[in-house]
Amino acid sequence: MAELVAFKGVRYNQDLVGDLRELTTPPYDVIGEAEQQMYYDRHPNNIIRLEFGKIYPTDTEDDNRYTRAADYLRQWLESGILKKEEKPAFYLYEQEFSLNGERLTRTGFICGVKLADYSERVVLPHEETLAKPKEDRLKLMKACLANFSSIFGLYRDEEQEIEGILRKAKDEAEKVEFTDDLGDVHRLWIIDREDVIKQVQTLMANRPIYIADGHHRYETALHFKREMEAEGKSGYDYVMMTLVNVYDSGLVVLPTHRLVKNVTNFSAEKLIAGLKEDFELELVNRVEINSDLKKAAEDFLKILAEKGEQGQAFGLCFQDGSLYLLINKEGKPASGTAAERLDVSVLQQKILEKHLSIGAGEREKETNLIYTRDEEFALRAVLEKQCQLCFFLNPTRVTEVTDVADENGKMPQKSTYFYPKLITGLVLNCF
Repeated sequence: MAELVAFKGVRYNQDLVGDLRELTTPPYDVIGEAEQQMYYDRHPNNIIRLEFGKIYPTDTEDDNRYTRAADYLRQWLESGILKKEEKPAFYLYEQEFSLNGERLTRTGFICGVKLADYSERVVLPHEETLAKPKEDRLKLMKACLANFSSIFGLYRDEEQEIEGILRKAKDEAEKVEFTDDLGDVHRLWIIDREDVIKQVQTLMANRPIYIADGHHRYETALHFKREMEAEGKSGYDYVMMTLVNVYDSGLVVLPTHRLVKNVTNFSAEKLIAGLKEDFELELVNRVEINSDLKKAAEDFLKILAEKGEQGQAFGLCFQDGSLYLLINKEGKPASGTAAERLDVSVLQQKILEKHLSIGAGEREKETNLIYTRDEEFALRAVLEKQCQLCFFLNPTRVTEVTDVADENGKMPQKSTYFYPKLITGLVLNCF
């Protein structure tokens, strides 16, 4: 199945540029214009200039965000700001982070993974992709011949043999550590022992890899490989991935809640009456705008989580502050595909489409929905009448992600949010 390779990663030379906090960023697709400028201002060698460069009105075919990224990469390599590893390596990567007052650590390892068509069932997706982001990433890859950010992949190893092998090897390995803006601690060990690499390769050989995050970048790399092969060029068969065991105690998926707006002729009373066809409704609380909304939202999500363990449940908030639980009368759906049984799918089909006429076209235009992971923000937006209502969800389980991928299914938009995101700029892969 999966074919892994060690590679000579390219890393920042901290003797020249200092703290990695000043040089790294979150993934490009969660960075807005203001954050982009902040990273530009933070350090002249910040990875933002490579991964997500600015666009200017004066850009041309010969001078644009992609050509500038290639120029920066060449200059930084020539000046020693970026250095290539002397030996091929795997990179053991820990992210220590806070969630709900608890300190957690997620462990993975960075490696090269041989590109395979989805039909080969070696690398498995769970979501559809869009053409525009792939076009952008392809232009960057062609200009720079590099992976600047890592695709996030999952694998199954219930005995945790692979982590055990890598952890034993880390004591004698070079270590890099820094703390980012959120207080998350990033630790990287450069594992270049050939025997350790071989053991991991052997253990991974019969396991598929599930894409958690980075579908667009994976498909871009596959497209680029095919283009190069058509031109008779080789050496583009692998893409940089960070692989995390689905049984890792620090693997977290957060929910993405749905704020609803601009629904014509909306009536809360009519919606409640319609929802009673498929759901039991339970009024849990009524909150005021001047109350502690953070606590109210957190308490509501705790109740929602408990109900979600017993069956399938959703949270609902109206502008009058009423908080309802919606409990599926069927319990947890037992029929249909893994994708159809997901909470997000049931919400989409039995509520958004059926009662609010928010179908595929409306979702694509994003005229009626705002997606957020911040439950306090969601509650406030409804109470302040910026939105008409909000549906709160429990997180998608990791096993549900792998079940959908195993069936060759696709999840609805915004079904998963793996937290925290992988940092960009820790290790680069130059072809």
